[in-house]
Amino acid sequence: MKLVKNIGLAVFLCCFAIFLCLPFMGTYRLTSQQFESVVSDSAHRAALAPNMQAMFDKSYANNFNFLADYGQALDKTNQQFKDKEAWAKVIHTDYALPLAKISAKGFVKEHLQTLFYICFIISSLGGLIYFIEDLFLQKKGDTQHKQVFKSGITNRGISAIVFAVFLIAFYILLYQAPAYLSNWVLMVDPLSIKLTGSQASHWFLYGFMYCLVMLVMGLKMLIKHRHSNYQLVRTVSVIFFQVAFAFMIPNILTLLQLPSADLKNIWPLDYTFFFDYHLNDLLSAGLLGYWMLSWGIFLIVVGVPVMVYFFGKRWYCSWVCGCGGLAETFGDPFRHLSDKSIKSWKIERYLVHGVLIFAVVMTVAVLYTFFTGSSTLLGINTYGIRQVYAFAIGFIFAGAVGTGFYPLMGNRVWCRFGCPLAAYLGIVQRFKSRYRITTNGGQCISCGNCSTYCEMGIDVRAYAQRGENIIRASCVGCGICAEVCPRGVLKLENGPENNRFENQLNLIRAKNEV
Repeated sequence: MKLVKNIGLAVFLCCFAIFLCLPFMGTYRLTSQQFESVVSDSAHRAALAPNMQAMFDKSYANNFNFLADYGQALDKTNQQFKDKEAWAKVIHTDYALPLAKISAKGFVKEHLQTLFYICFIISSLGGLIYFIEDLFLQKKGDTQHKQVFKSGITNRGISAIVFAVFLIAFYILLYQAPAYLSNWVLMVDPLSIKLTGSQASHWFLYGFMYCLVMLVMGLKMLIKHRHSNYQLVRTVSVIFFQVAFAFMIPNILTLLQLPSADLKNIWPLDYTFFFDYHLNDLLSAGLLGYWMLSWGIFLIVVGVPVMVYFFGKRWYCSWVCGCGGLAETFGDPFRHLSDKSIKSWKIERYLVHGVLIFAVVMTVAVLYTFFTGSSTLLGINTYGIRQVYAFAIGFIFAGAVGTGFYPLMGNRVWCRFGCPLAAYLGIVQRFKSRYRITTNGGQCISCGNCSTYCEMGIDVRAYAQRGENIIRASCVGCGICAEVCPRGVLKLENGPENNRFENQLNLIRAKNEV
């Protein structure tokens, strides 16, 4: 079995190595005809062409040199407009990625299908072969992470730091310089054309990789927790919503030339929902657009409080949300790294509710601009507010830190410290919900497994020792604490609100006295 596991690891590492090499491969040669086909705006084309003339029909050994020349040409063009104070003519459209894709030559462009299978399909099979050991060796009830404190990648070793740097670098390139990932995007072009009717963007690549990673690591979760019906259904649910609602349906809607939307995404996590361009797209799409707008508002006003009242925030954070889905699958090996200290809990409360307030203020500002046409509110530029939020929260916090810090701070960094929707759900869960985790303090042996594997940094053992119900705004109801408990002390329940906050040991004593 160990040999099979090592073969799977070797296959995955070889495929991953090829994947990492692809951005550095190939040659680039841009023709004037290709330039004109990409830069469809006549004004942009007329402005850029003189400064890009030297690039036409020139061969580049890699896309780094190609993109450097394009960047200089774009900066020179925009500087000419700025010198004349023609601010409206400054080019903000990102043509770098489509230009890099259309000018690509050589090995990658000629072997897209083969490389797609190697980098995505065969590598996934290698990963599954590596995980298959648990299917035969793991015993019923053995759901704890094995050797997590002895492995460098799951105990903040050098390999964990390297992995974190890779994830952070990937998000930086994805958000800020996707043209450097052009060869990766090229590989999913055929799939994108079938699903959307157009060539792939870097966001299509990200969505595809997101789903693939969740599928592979989700299968690992299914193997690992195959003796728990709750974990099986929860894992299948979160994968389904990601693949169907976040990836397939939006892309199919794009193919049908209809407004694309992730129907499970809810404001304020979906912070662009009330942006003017999104509202205009929906309002101009007829009945379907009005329904999408109404559905989104219904989820915010009615769906969230009603569902949280009956089921707690777990209905979304652990069963539906894509961010939570990635955390529960790809991030599962790192769940024990969450900080359980009081200091961390205090920081969490200030940060997550601060982001929620920021999101509310930004939304009020953009709606004010939408209805009044004024770009300033109380002397503050509303477009500036949304740009700050998109960069600081959408990119830095949710992306680079939220996922990049999995190997360093656990798998729920974003959900715990930054997600504004989690904050909204948590407020409802804390004060008006039937959900709680009940404890049987008399059976607790203080082994600490529950606290160790709580991804939200809750010291579950402290509650269990006192026989207290666990009612925390941050709890996402993943149920792992109950899974790893050797005595069955913990139980996830949706009970009546009466006695929800009572200490179970005190209730038992009171009954005995009577």
